[in-house]
Amino acid sequence: MDPNIQVKPLAIVAAVAASWVLGGLWYGPLFGKPWRRGMGVPEDAKPTGMGRALALNAFGIFLMAFVMAHDVSVWRPTSWGLSPDKPSYVYGFFAGFFLWLGFVVPMLLNSVAFERKTWMVFGINAAYQFVSLQIMGHILAAWR
Repeated sequence: MDPNIQVKPLAIVAAVAASWVLGGLWYGPLFGKPWRRGMGVPEDAKPTGMGRALALNAFGIFLMAFVMAHDVSVWRPTSWGLSPDKPSYVYGFFAGFFLWLGFVVPMLLNSVAFERKTWMVFGINAAYQFVSLQIMGHILAAWR
């Protein structure tokens, strides 16, 4: 039996927007200074190539939200014609947690191992990805 996967395009848009806003806050007023310091970016450096960077970031967040929408749906027993679902926050949490643990953390560890990123940068990036995936997972799980 194949699962009945339901993906809501507006939920994906909302998840992307929420992650985008979080990223602006996270790498701006919340952790921007320590992140730049850890990356070796001088305080007075002017950002260059931001249009391309923001476009790539938006595309990457969209891909994550699109895949996560499918992931959240597959976790639900009712997608498989089985017993009733648990509350949506359960699926949002576990989808975000396991995607973060199984894919994001190993990729970020590679940046420490091979790109010589600091553990501080790793921590800031890993925490952002965790919170972002949690927010996206909860939006996608709740919006059915």
